[in-house]
Amino acid sequence: MNITFRCTVLATALALAACGANEPAEPARPAPANPTADAAAAAAAVDAALQKAPADEFLAAIARHCGEAFEGRIVANEPAPAADAPPDPFEGKTLVMHVRGCNDREKELRIPFHVGDDHSRTWILTRTDDGLRLKHDHRLPDGSDDPVTMYGGDTATPGTAERQEFPVDAESIEMFEREGLAASVTNVWAMEIHPGQRFVYELSRPGGRKFQVEFDLTKTVAAPPTPWGY
Repeated sequence: MNITFRCTVLATALALAACGANEPAEPARPAPANPTADAAAAAAAVDAALQKAPADEFLAAIARHCGEAFEGRIVANEPAPAADAPPDPFEGKTLVMHVRGCNDREKELRIPFHVGDDHSRTWILTRTDDGLRLKHDHRLPDGSDDPVTMYGGDTATPGTAERQEFPVDAESIEMFEREGLAASVTNVWAMEIHPGQRFVYELSRPGGRKFQVEFDLTKTVAAPPTPWGY
């Protein structure tokens, strides 16, 4: 092979090598899809979206009874009143709860609590960012606000789908003190719902006070009158 031919072959090889060095690298190919893993992730996301907080489950369980009324009975009223104490406003009265205000049942429920011919009380349950709020709306017979009204508190723990507790809030404490109701500044209210069985309203205090009314959810009663002020 003569020198001229060798030089030509060498020059051609060097030129091809230089061109190859300047070409962009081939992009990396994506990893093959895993349909099983993708389906599992999608299912988990759906489950998470559908899973409700205890506060939502609790509110929904009550909302299923919208429009219905139930009769209750006192199951705890401690300590026993003193002999010279005035008559208990609840003892011996027909007690009826009415799941009445359900326009936005996922955010607020209004439940009048009728004590005999006294139609002054309405429980207001509201969904908050952190849980639930309970307020007691008390009215006078003419519909105006009772001097002691809109007291209650917010849940301090997540609670459960069956029970929620409401420690007294600062606004209520201030009102109780102003109205001379010192015993109420340690109030803790609670509500329970056992679907298809019973609903419980409870008031307790650290000193031993406990008041509970249990409503029978297995049978409805006639709807009571419209609560005062509504």
